[in-house]
Amino acid sequence: MRIRARLALAALPIGVIFLLPVAAWAWPWPSPDRGDPFTMSVDRIGCRHNTVRVTLRNQTRQLARFDLRADSRTVASGSIPARKAIVRTVKIRPGGGAEIEAYSVGDGRPDTLIDSTLVRNDCPWGHRLPFTGPPLDLMAKLATAGGLVLTGGVLWWYGSLWPRSGSPFD
Repeated sequence: MRIRARLALAALPIGVIFLLPVAAWAWPWPSPDRGDPFTMSVDRIGCRHNTVRVTLRNQTRQLARFDLRADSRTVASGSIPARKAIVRTVKIRPGGGAEIEAYSVGDGRPDTLIDSTLVRNDCPWGHRLPFTGPPLDLMAKLATAGGLVLTGGVLWWYGSLWPRSGSPFD
């Protein structure tokens, strides 16, 4: 390989490192619209109760009315005080999913979709296998101890045979 080719191959990772921050900013995280009265954030699903916590945070200095829907069915509605946040829980059936949507509700105007997200309930269903014997870690420890004892016995026996005194041709 020529020296120029080697230098180009060596410089390739360094060039990628310098280009990565530029590529990372090409697709920024979605930010809320400035005109939206509130934002919605959804936590991870709580497997114990099959619920998810939805936080609605008012960004304005006035009361904001909302309608929270799961699969086009209203699960909560009300108002958010100015510069405050409220938390509502939405039940998700095991093994299923739901599209959670937050709407801004106003008098005399149609509801405005603020945010929506798809939530999947992939928690284990609680079915467990029956107890069928000792735990595997105990069996592994017993097998290791047995192998060590067997190896020690073989080495002890071989040590008693070798080296023998005298010549093998006597």
